[in-house]
Amino acid sequence: MYVRTSTRRNQDGSKVSYLQLAHNEWDPAAKTARTKVLYSFGRADQLDRAAIERLIGALTRLVGTEPAVSGPDRARVVGVPGLEFTESRPLGGAWLLHGLWHRLGIDSLLRRLAGRTGRDPIVERVLFALVANRALAPSSKLAATSWVASDVHIPGLTGGDYRVSDDACYRAMDWLIAVEADLARGVFDQVAHLLNLEVDLIFFDTTSTYFETEQADEPVWRDAHGHRVGPDSPSTNATTGGGADGGPEGGPEGGPDDGEQAPEGAAGKAGFRTHGKSKDSRDDLPQVVVGMAVTRDGIPVRVWCWPGNTTDSPLIRQVRDDLRDWTLGKVIWVADRGFTSAANRRHLSAGGDGYILGEKLRSGSAEATAALARPGRYQDITDNLRVKEVKVSQTERFIVCHNPDAAERDAAVRANLIARLEAMIAGTDRLSPDKRAELRGVISTRPGLARFLRSTPTGLLRIDAAAVAADTKLDGKYLLRTSDPHLSAEDIALGYKQLLEVERGWRDMKQVLDLRPVFHRLEERIRAHVLLCWLALLLARIVETRAATHDDSTTWPRARDELQRLHVGTFAGPAGVFRQTSTPSPETRRLHTALDIALPPRILDLDPEQPATR
Repeated sequence: MYVRTSTRRNQDGSKVSYLQLAHNEWDPAAKTARTKVLYSFGRADQLDRAAIERLIGALTRLVGTEPAVSGPDRARVVGVPGLEFTESRPLGGAWLLHGLWHRLGIDSLLRRLAGRTGRDPIVERVLFALVANRALAPSSKLAATSWVASDVHIPGLTGGDYRVSDDACYRAMDWLIAVEADLARGVFDQVAHLLNLEVDLIFFDTTSTYFETEQADEPVWRDAHGHRVGPDSPSTNATTGGGADGGPEGGPEGGPDDGEQAPEGAAGKAGFRTHGKSKDSRDDLPQVVVGMAVTRDGIPVRVWCWPGNTTDSPLIRQVRDDLRDWTLGKVIWVADRGFTSAANRRHLSAGGDGYILGEKLRSGSAEATAALARPGRYQDITDNLRVKEVKVSQTERFIVCHNPDAAERDAAVRANLIARLEAMIAGTDRLSPDKRAELRGVISTRPGLARFLRSTPTGLLRIDAAAVAADTKLDGKYLLRTSDPHLSAEDIALGYKQLLEVERGWRDMKQVLDLRPVFHRLEERIRAHVLLCWLALLLARIVETRAATHDDSTTWPRARDELQRLHVGTFAGPAGVFRQTSTPSPETRRLHTALDIALPPRILDLDPEQPATR
């Protein structure tokens, strides 16, 4: 039942409002709800307020309370205790992520895998809680248990008998690694179906994440994909992806120690957390290498982990093999200059696939030199991008791209470097040859400066004018090579620029979802942590892409802040416990509508059997 207002317009144009007590009844014949008026209170401006107060008093005494005269204590306890407000928790973020998790079928996929492996289905809820924690309030797994217990409402978990412990989180993470391959394939199939993903372009790139410890892991035998083999292989390593062997060069750097016999399938020895070329400029700390494949819409479809000393170049071959059976049509692989080896190009173009790869202009390769030497007119694509195609090879196409804005930045950076170099070598003619050699050694450790320095036959230090002139010709330019004969030069250049989606993914994973610091030392836990970050990034990217409008883009941090303002309050009384949600904001409503996810009901939960305890 409810009180409704009906309005009637008089002939003179005035309006009269009436208050009525009504309720809805279902009409089975018409298959719709009909409003039935139970009582009319009369005109709203002529209400008998005293009669209404008497009715309220009679009803409140009937349920065990007594009306007060006025104020916030309008109903106070008489004889039995009434409802007590016990707590309020953020609900909106977890509710939306849960709805998306369900629409993608990740919950049913994990429960099906749990049943197949004899695990309690509650492991699915524990993993969702860890993913939600990574997306909403990143913390360690130990802190996440406190967050789940006290600071968020997780659908299907909060209010139940199950209590998430840190041991439960670690067991769930260990199981996650055991089903990684099935999970990754299942998630891709569900996401591709739901979002109708365009997978004609797959972007791949790697990053590294370091650990705040000086001690690297002990080297163990690993296969070409970086997984432990032989006696060092964990039991959970049996389902980690799989694909064609990438060859010894794809594995970790290292070899047999003291003539030790390598186990079958071993490519070398390496610790998982070990020193390598850091992309965070922390070569002094152990690290792991992480790779990610992303669609043209920015949706991350899978992640990989390798030991920290793994080189980038051969990894894309393993990635292509791992995704080869995922019912993809013809795929154009897009990667930066670190993956442009001849072996990679042959592998990526096999089976009818293709590639768009960056080429190092300063490498001095025959293709780069020939491409820059070819004349031609640039075609304007955007305000800050123009391209020209040059004929260099019979089997590949080369596109020279020029960004005028970047050219200005390159010129300014070079001018600053030359000014610094001139200041360093000023007056060195008066130094002894040994002192000049010492200074030249110092400059050689700084590649940005060293490439503009030359030494005269007599050992004097000078600015290399020829190197400066050659570098000037490269301002704002980059070179692309592709095996696809049909794409236009414009599509090739714009497709390569979308590689920024991977870089944005790394930035969000590190800064928004807090990939680092990693509070784990065991290899399987580190791999599971990266998988949780990937799942959180996947959900966040889908929110951003589906909720974006023509006038405004939606970022996950902004959406998260808005969603977390939707709370659920818990009330306890002698009849049990019920939970009621706050009023969602217009932006929260828009986000749910854009993702086709229903808002939480006003009364979220009503449990007459639950004791009224905090």
